[in-house]
Amino acid sequence: MKRVNPLLIIILVLGVFGIITTEMGIIGVLPQVTQKFNISTSQAGWLVSIFSLVVAISGPFLTLLASGINRKVILLTAVFIFAISNIVYAYTSQFDVMLVFRIIPAIFHPVFFSVALVTAAKLVPPEQSNKAVTKVFAGITVGFAFGVPLTSYLGENISLETAFLFGAVVSMIAFAGILAWLPSMPVKEKMSYGKQLGILRNPQLWLNIVIVIFIFAAMFSVYSYFAEYLGQVTRMNGSWISIMLMAFGIIMIVGNFVFGSLLSKSITKTVSMFPLLFTVIYILAYYLGSYFIPMVVIVFIWGAVHSGGLIVSQTWLTTETKQAPEFGNSLFVSFSNLGITVGASIGGWFISHLGIHQLIWSGIMFSLLAFLLIMIKLKITRSSERGRKALN
Repeated sequence: MKRVNPLLIIILVLGVFGIITTEMGIIGVLPQVTQKFNISTSQAGWLVSIFSLVVAISGPFLTLLASGINRKVILLTAVFIFAISNIVYAYTSQFDVMLVFRIIPAIFHPVFFSVALVTAAKLVPPEQSNKAVTKVFAGITVGFAFGVPLTSYLGENISLETAFLFGAVVSMIAFAGILAWLPSMPVKEKMSYGKQLGILRNPQLWLNIVIVIFIFAAMFSVYSYFAEYLGQVTRMNGSWISIMLMAFGIIMIVGNFVFGSLLSKSITKTVSMFPLLFTVIYILAYYLGSYFIPMVVIVFIWGAVHSGGLIVSQTWLTTETKQAPEFGNSLFVSFSNLGITVGASIGGWFISHLGIHQLIWSGIMFSLLAFLLIMIKLKITRSSERGRKALN
């Protein structure tokens, strides 16, 4: 087998890192964006929610359409669009222009992820494919751990333009690496659209999808305004907010391993426990959020639990998409982003109507809704299993 340049996997990880930094880095600089464009926090929140909404709407369809295109072309196009968009964020003086350039890269977001994961698996021998995919997926956590807080730090201590140009540089490095080292990868075998879409006929899948939407809404109804909450409720300055964002992201890496281990022992128990655990974290953040030291401790615990939402949701959804795993991954990307949109929008409503401190209750509401649906799903599953045993 032809020897693969080990830097290729790193380049794919860097591409994922750049895309997550572009998507979520805006959260760390929302205060500066509101000042630059003289808009409210809830209006600035649309920069988060519109991105996720476009991903949610376009994800599965574009993944299907792109399934026959050369993978190298798709990856190059996606990272180039993300680089250009960051440059526009840096220099535009019009909020509407910035909003448009949140929509354009969002179209390429789910396609990049699906193709990057498949590409990583194809670049290595079959027995190493899982490790390669895991490394690329780690770019998401690293984006939260370093991309978001670095964007916040640069925006606070240098300039908002520098913060966005950081994202552009990362994407251009990924572009150069893919262009130089990734071989042309035309698609040789393509699963039919009908076979991939067939999994949508499963009603259990749709219940899992709604649960994923509620879990992500619970996570991002509050996290989308993380910097604002720490600034206004805990009264942290910009430097401390950057430190908290980085701490939050770094502890997410630990949380991934913790929840991954829990899922390997029992998917059902871990998924059932997650929304209740998140509810406890939010209650602590509500009642202790105005106290500096307790809030610092809560941020560390919050980060670990937050990361669990990514792997818990992905595992829960893909239990019903084993017949078409690539399309199943696109459904996860799509509907998790719909959850982000819903959460960010409802969180913005809570802020504008009830105040920043009451934002926490939006997260609690979605967490409890997710738990209720998980209980319903488990009850349906148990009833179905008893029915099958009775027939036998």
